[in-house]
Amino acid sequence: MDILKKYFPHSFKGTDTISGLIIRIIVLLVVGAVVTFLIGILKAIPVVGILVGLVCTLIDLYVLIAIVLAILNYLKILK
Repeated sequence: MDILKKYFPHSFKGTDTISGLIIRIIVLLVVGAVVTFLIGILKAIPVVGILVGLVCTLIDLYVLIAIVLAILNYLKILK
């Protein structure tokens, strides 16, 4: 559990109420979308495109896991 809190700190803060959970999910989605958009611009460069694509996939996976952990934390499944 300490490892999850270390790598996903935003999933465990402010998810005590439903409004906090919704705000946390919106923030994570907006940050993920902005980063994906910026990385999408860098994908146009041929040499860097493959590496940037991998990084973009990892960031999207991080956001997805963070949202799932925030929901699980709100439901008190994670301790």
